[in-house]
Amino acid sequence: MSLQQKLDAIKADFKAGKAPYFAPPEIHPIMERATAQLIASGQAGRALKAGDTAPVFTLTDPEGAPVSSEELLAQGPLIVSFYRGVWCPYCNMELQALEEAVPVFREAGASVVAISPQNAVNSRKSVRTNKLSFPILSDTHNDVAAAFGLRFALPNYLVDLYKQLKNDLPAFNGDASWTLPMPARYVIGQDGTILYAEVNPDYTHRPEPAEMLPALRHAKGGR
Repeated sequence: MSLQQKLDAIKADFKAGKAPYFAPPEIHPIMERATAQLIASGQAGRALKAGDTAPVFTLTDPEGAPVSSEELLAQGPLIVSFYRGVWCPYCNMELQALEEAVPVFREAGASVVAISPQNAVNSRKSVRTNKLSFPILSDTHNDVAAAFGLRFALPNYLVDLYKQLKNDLPAFNGDASWTLPMPARYVIGQDGTILYAEVNPDYTHRPEPAEMLPALRHAKGGR
């Protein structure tokens, strides 16, 4: 089963109220409205794309150690996945798919990092829940996400819904701004050039990990 098929199954269970996705049916039109609004804003088209230069960043891993994009790129190409947080089942499914593909990525000489606005405690939970071998980095205030063009503010009606559902983003993230990154996946070459970019304002859609392989082969000089 492909990653998207698994995500579609989550979405179907969520809308049907099947365990473990119990939620009142009236929330779905509100969430769909917010997604449609973000799509209509055109922000995804303004995010960094293939051919652009990736911002340099240093973020901390769950143990507080700094992780530098420059240092990782000195070793080979870098895969960067932006995701919303451990509270998002679609994000967790994507992280698991990336973990399954790690041996292929490493064979291509690439490193993998995932970036979210959540605090260290929740990043450790992401690593533990999804059995990850690559680091989860904390992007406080979504500053790195903003540099890639991914940060957006939740509309007030969606903030109200999240509060109703006890999905307290300020507590998860240690940041009162109620912002998130659009889910995105990048392959960055050693010279800092973005070789692959996939940004989707619909958080229920994520690209297959294998879609990055042509960019990784290009980064290795076609070998």
